[in-house]
Amino acid sequence: MTASGTTGQTARGIAQDRPVRWGVLATGGIAERFAADVRELPDAEIVAVASRSDASAKAFADRFGIPRAYGEWAALVADEEVDIVYVATPHSAHRAAAGLALAAGKPVLCEKAFTLNAREAGELVSLARERGLFLMEAMWMYCNPVIRRLAELVRDGAVGEVRTVQADFGLQGPFAPDHRLRDPALGGGAVLDLGVYPVSFAQLLLGEPDRVQADALLSPEGVDLNTGMLLGWDTGATALLTCSVTAGTAATATVTGTAGRIDVPGGFFTAERFVLHRDGAEPEEFTADASSTGGGGMHGLQYEAAEAMRCLRAGETESPLVPLEGSLAVMRTLDAVRDRIGVRYPVDAPVDAPEDASA
Repeated sequence: MTASGTTGQTARGIAQDRPVRWGVLATGGIAERFAADVRELPDAEIVAVASRSDASAKAFADRFGIPRAYGEWAALVADEEVDIVYVATPHSAHRAAAGLALAAGKPVLCEKAFTLNAREAGELVSLARERGLFLMEAMWMYCNPVIRRLAELVRDGAVGEVRTVQADFGLQGPFAPDHRLRDPALGGGAVLDLGVYPVSFAQLLLGEPDRVQADALLSPEGVDLNTGMLLGWDTGATALLTCSVTAGTAATATVTGTAGRIDVPGGFFTAERFVLHRDGAEPEEFTADASSTGGGGMHGLQYEAAEAMRCLRAGETESPLVPLEGSLAVMRTLDAVRDRIGVRYPVDAPVDAPEDASA
């Protein structure tokens, strides 16, 4: 990111002697959690918030002590004192909201799932690269220090060669037919809302799969309510992943290799600990360093905010923890899953997903 036209930035990035100034676009539950976490960071401040209504933006600003509230997105991205925009809309609006910010010259941290499909994600990545702007999917799991340690151990061969990954994420429901999770136009269904976590976890460790199989229970509206995914790699590794909006699951994850196993207890995507079982050795428990959690009752979104701010200060246009190619690869897998189970959204072009050799 360059310093062109932005007060307080160096030639490489944001100056070290002032806070990074955030603009929050949208005012729902995830935006509230983000705002609560970011205001606990000593080198960050939220200076503006935008919603589609003045009342919603003002209420959010009053709650979190934000000085400026806008009833339209365009006003936020035009605010010269906003260094970076956090897009907290439902994923059906990510392409429009993040695209608006990038077009206005603003770096973006965009909630997950990144977009509705890989085509939209590719458009955002292309726009960011054309303009030399920072863009990152808000996959907070990748920035969690416990998950980072787990991935490091796997890369270092702590469990040998990975053979299986298992992960699940399900909510009890039920959700009414008019809920956004049942609306195809809003990217409804379990896969994009919840399945993105198990898929992202598997691909963090194994990369993009070579084969994708899936089966699902669909709603009358045509979105998935309960989905199982089987991903395969030419190495022989497999991932068995599930997501549901009809059944509350334990939300655990397990990585098994030729020399051991790692178990992550409930809430794997915001892990605070895991247990490493090496063949022939006593189990080892790894927990979050108390100094890294930040305290203050934070939800874990501080990790992604801190990483985005580190990148901005360093003048980096993407994060090595959440690389854009990785986000695109996850979106391609989610597209392939939806193709297999027959879930299509109005914005979808013909899905060009890799064929499953076993089909």
